[in-house]
This record gives sequence, structure tokens and C-alpha cells, in this order.
Amino acid sequence: MESTQPGPVRQSEITKIHDLAAVDHESVISLIQELVRIPTRGGIDSYDDIIDHVSRWLSDHGLDTQLLHERNTGRALALVCDIAGDHPGPRYVLDACLDTAPFGDVSAWRHAPTSATIDNGWLYGRGSADSKAAIAIFMHIARHLRKQTARLHGTLTLLFDADEHTGHFGGAKQYFADKAAGDIGGVMIGYPGSDELVIGGRGFLRARITVRGQAGHTGSQRATDNINAIEKATELVMVLAEHRLPGPIDERLGLPPKLTVTAITGGESYSIIPDRCTIGVDVRLTTTFHEALGKKLIEEAVVEIDKRWPVSDKPIEIEYQEFWPAYRLNDNAPIRVALTRAAEHHLDNKLTAKVAGPSNIGNYLAKMGIDSTAGLGVNYQGLHGTDERIELATISAIQATYHEAALLLLSP
Repeated sequence: MESTQPGPVRQSEITKIHDLAAVDHESVISLIQELVRIPTRGGIDSYDDIIDHVSRWLSDHGLDTQLLHERNTGRALALVCDIAGDHPGPRYVLDACLDTAPFGDVSAWRHAPTSATIDNGWLYGRGSADSKAAIAIFMHIARHLRKQTARLHGTLTLLFDADEHTGHFGGAKQYFADKAAGDIGGVMIGYPGSDELVIGGRGFLRARITVRGQAGHTGSQRATDNINAIEKATELVMVLAEHRLPGPIDERLGLPPKLTVTAITGGESYSIIPDRCTIGVDVRLTTTFHEALGKKLIEEAVVEIDKRWPVSDKPIEIEYQEFWPAYRLNDNAPIRVALTRAAEHHLDNKLTAKVAGPSNIGNYLAKMGIDSTAGLGVNYQGLHGTDERIELATISAIQATYHEAALLLLSP
């Protein structure tokens, strides 16, 4: 379904949105605290309690939810809530993650990771920034829009992924795989930070490279000519390291491609010449240095090392892992236009557009032809680190911005 450009919102409505966010302020803070007090470390904690808590809150405010399960195991992946307008139109998604990074050294925290302590205007706790504040804000916006369905052309969907910090993005992947991409006008990801709107990111290509050698006893005189897989792999690492920046800055993204060797594993015993070593490689892609060029670079390095260190019938093996392309939203993308306009009314600072060096689920969505933004949220410190915390004074402005953007998109 083709998205139209956002229409204007009257000044009286802008004022009303601002006032609603101010009224909600204490309620949003309370909900964030409740969510932070439920540990949801990715791949460690159960998500049942937080899913129940969010579902119950939405139900108490007249909103139905749907739980997405992994097809093979049945484990919970995501919680979905739709606010369907009375008129046909595109679907816009507010996306945030229920799971969090691990705690790290708990003894180093000023306030315990699940305390949700408020100290000098900051709320402490793992997930406060990434991304339980966004969840609480989006839930309050959904509560308001439920009362305005008569004016909405399309659907606003809350998508809360419970499989994001594992690196799998399982909830988002399953949700978007089940939806026709043409039905989705755009996705707004509630990552924290109020100074910039992320409208793109470098992509990535990941590879696991297996280097083989010839086993033998380290003390044997007969094994002096055996090829040591770790030594061969080390030389491959050095060749790859010569291409840390394998291309120029991409003018569209403002960033260069980048190659990083991320792991090397091999060896079993002091007395055995290793016959296998595995290398992990991450290539950050741009629109000009794309997947094919990344693969070409890796494969040429592998061929070079195999020639220097020939092992009969045991060439170096490359197993490519997941690939996400680089992307950058067009200037006239509806979600970008809507959030930028709304931010002008509610944020004190001028919102700037940014292409991020790291990837996010937006790269995966770009692969499907779906527009997305990220990185507009509350002010924060300590993301994924000790004393993760959010600045409470920034909550209302972010809520008002997303609320107005949703109305701009769904009220043509």
C-alpha cells in the first residue's frame, strides 16, 4: 500500500498533545519503573512476567494484544497490539524491545540494575533506556489513539520484541515475515537519544572461515613439515587486517566500509599440531561497498593464503552468516517527515538526521523494502553498561513527538 505524505496538524491539537503528555508524565514514569523491576536479560530471564504485565496494562485500557510464538519451540517472541482506524490506510509500527542486555558487574552499579531508583532526575536500571522507556511511552500513545479511531486512516501497531538482545530479532522477523511489506507504511524504532533521528545505517556481512592443517605430535621429528592450522589462520588474519577500511567514504551514508576480525579459535592440546582453526569476520557495508564486494575481498584473501599454505584436499572453507544491506531513508519518506515536523513542535533542540555506524533492525527492514527510523527517544547514559539510566525530564517531549507523528501519518 503506497503511503501519502503527512498532512498538517492544527495548533490546537499540538497543544492538546503536549498537555496529554504532561498529564501522563507520572504514569509513564511509574510504568517504566514497573518494567525495569522485571528482569528480562536476553537469553537469560523468562519474559512471561513482563509480557503478562504489558498485556494486562493494555487490556485494562481497552486494547487487545496478540502474542507471537516461535513456530518450532513455542517460546514467546513478541507482543503485538493493533489500533485499527475506521478507515483503510497503511500500517505504521512503533517498535521497541522487551528484552535487555545483561547486568554486567552488579557490584559496580550505583543503584541495583532492577531497582528503578530515581536519583536527581534520572531513573536507573537495565533496560530503562533500551528500551523500556519507549515501551511505556508507546503504550500511553496507544491508549490515546484508541479513542480517536474515527479519524484514523490505517492502523498503528505496537510491536514489542522479546528476542532482540539475543541478536536474533526473532519477534520482529516473524512479525514482518507474516505481513505483506506493501501494507506497512513505515516502522519507528524507539531507541533512546533525543538529539538525532537515525535514518540509516551501515549494513553487515558476517563470515565464519575454517582453516585446516595437518595434525601431528608437536614433539615428532616427522611432523616438522606439517601445516599448523593456527599459523595459517594467523597469516590470513594479517591479510584481512590490511583491509580494515576496504573502500572510500560512501557519500550517501557519510561513512566508509570497515572489516573487523572478531574471533579466532583453534587448538586442543599442547602435544597436538592443530589441524583446524576458525576465524570470525564482520564487514560493515555501505551502499557503494556492498555484499558482493565484501565477499570478493574475503574470497581473494582466502585464495592467496591457500596458495601460500597448500593442504591437499583441504582448502579454506567460508561459511557466510547473515547479511543486512546498508540503507538511508529518502528525504521525503513519510515517517521521517512526520517525526521531523513533530519534533519541531515538542523538542527544544533541532532534530538532526544521522546514518549510524552500527546496524539495527532497520537494515533488515530495508532488505524487505520497508522504511524505518531509529534513535529518537529519551536522553540516556550508560547504555548496555554500568548505571544505565534515563533523564526523566525528556519523557514528555518524546511522547508528544511520537503522538503527533502518528496522527500526521494516520490522519491525511
